[in-house]
Amino acid sequence: MSLQKTYNSIENYLRKVQSKGRYTLTLNELTSKFDSSEKAILQNTFRLKSKNLLAQVRKEFYVILPPQYLERGMIPPTLFIGDLMEFLQREYYIGLLSAAALHGAGHQQPMQFQVMINKPPLRRIKNKKLDLHFYVKSKWRSEDIVEKITETGYIQVSSPSLTAFDLVRYHKKIGGLNRVIPILEDLVENIKPAELDRTARNQKAPDIQRLGYLLEQLGSKNLSFILYNKIEEKSLREIPISLSHKNRDGELNSKWNVIINTELDF
Repeated sequence: MSLQKTYNSIENYLRKVQSKGRYTLTLNELTSKFDSSEKAILQNTFRLKSKNLLAQVRKEFYVILPPQYLERGMIPPTLFIGDLMEFLQREYYIGLLSAAALHGAGHQQPMQFQVMINKPPLRRIKNKKLDLHFYVKSKWRSEDIVEKITETGYIQVSSPSLTAFDLVRYHKKIGGLNRVIPILEDLVENIKPAELDRTARNQKAPDIQRLGYLLEQLGSKNLSFILYNKIEEKSLREIPISLSHKNRDGELNSKWNVIINTELDF
């Protein structure tokens, strides 16, 4: 099959895939569909990319660009993340600032799309069109993951309660507590007490201490009370509220046993 004929055939195939509500395909899929060499198919995917009809997310994994995303050169990660993680054969959930945005917390969609995975780590995918960051987490419970539907299917997202815990646990990596606080303030509207109680059972004491203190300062007395009940009778060590600052100097909040080692914007 000539290069031009292969190109036309692949372009038609892209339209067919897209008409079925799918925006992704793999090199293996293309080589199985067309009687051409892998080299010829790669040459044609390069031509399709140069025409902005196809974009490469990762080696051998592509997304189809519908007209409304041609100028951007990439579709939203929510439209391909499920297929990508299936391609990589990895468990995942959308977390942190990206999950908060999907729950309506925060005033804008964060530039970086944040995904939680198990070990081994995955390399960050960053270019002019995409910033996909993978954060390694040892374990999570399926009960703390919710499914949200998109035009291409379902995606896995941390529940509002798990999102809150993750925001606090990973605050050093995502811009510090003062970036987290206003998002947490929006997020609490979606946190159900029973859900928080269930999620908290599997969280580490320092995360409960930090989140409990922040919720109390934000005026969410009922939610902070739930967390306080989890640690009330435990022997807690003193911990700094912020992991972004090396110092441990500051006023001690004896209720939560947290040292206020930085100025927080409430």
